[in-house]
Amino acid sequence: MTATFKLEDSWKTALSDELYSPYMADLKAFLDAEIAAGKTIFPRQSDCFAAFDLTPLDKVKLVILGQDPYHGEGQAHGLCFSVQPGVRTPPSLKNIYKELETDLGIARAGHGNLVSWARQGVLLLNSVLTVEQGLAASHRGHGWERFTDAVIDCVNELDRPVVFLLWGAYAQKKADFVDTSRHLVLKAAHPSPLSAHAGFLGCRHFSRANAFLANNGMEPIDWQVPTPP
Repeated sequence: MTATFKLEDSWKTALSDELYSPYMADLKAFLDAEIAAGKTIFPRQSDCFAAFDLTPLDKVKLVILGQDPYHGEGQAHGLCFSVQPGVRTPPSLKNIYKELETDLGIARAGHGNLVSWARQGVLLLNSVLTVEQGLAASHRGHGWERFTDAVIDCVNELDRPVVFLLWGAYAQKKADFVDTSRHLVLKAAHPSPLSAHAGFLGCRHFSRANAFLANNGMEPIDWQVPTPP
């Protein structure tokens, strides 16, 4: 079994130079070696590009940046902060739900699957798209960061306004080149329990993002997370 990079058509066109670049060939070789060594990689290969499959480039309204996929069994499925149905809601997402409740009066969801957001145009992008089971940050520095920088640049170059929710210093630094004269960039502390009380809780990013979308003639995001089928 080897790693394959199958990207949704609009993203594949926009990122063609990246996909066929030497650094992506090196990344694929690294992943192939990890697989050949018998290591378990998350998310499963079919979910690696789920954020792009669910949110084509021409549908992107809003970007949320994460860092690495969850590294526990059954958690990661290609969307930052989101977990598969049946998996306990992670602490950071619990704080996101807490802020949603305060900001928009939305009751906290009983699960952590955010596919409904992605289908509405919320690009839930991790900086690194794979990880070894049980080893946080194990695939950093192998090329994913350069690829996702290019993804952010593609969104930045769109001829319509987009909202960027940048939570924590890492996300803020990664997207520091976004054109704030065209796009709405909202910054706050990371929703992790270690930092949420330092500026994430009370940031009201969700209502501010929806107001911006509405003012620019776009349908606001329905942040209510439905019960999974």
